[in-house]
Amino acid sequence: MDFKLIMIFVDDNKTDQVLDASRAAGATGATIITSARGQGLKKLTGIFGLGILEPRDVVLILVEARRADAVMGAVLAAGQLDESLRTGIALQLDVERALGLSEHVEALSRQLPVGPDST
Repeated sequence: MDFKLIMIFVDDNKTDQVLDASRAAGATGATIITSARGQGLKKLTGIFGLGILEPRDVVLILVEARRADAVMGAVLAAGQLDESLRTGIALQLDVERALGLSEHVEALSRQLPVGPDST
């Protein structure tokens, strides 16, 4: 079974919406890394010229490859990622190898097929 890793960098107040949307789109779970910090296109400075690093959550979703497009679309909408420069990003990576998923794969294989190319 092929998997994709979807990584979403999102404001912490949108994490729950992203998780709910991803599950509704076919994701079966996620890992959340809280309080990640970073800078965007422009460096933000605060009082005394100190840089401001906005806290974000990083949501990691390992998803069956044929469900990845639906999950990406769902998190894009739920996280409002295309609405401004500062709303966050999502990216998708191919997973070459994943271990510890035998029960996960078995559960997915019992579910109904997803997508137009499913048989």
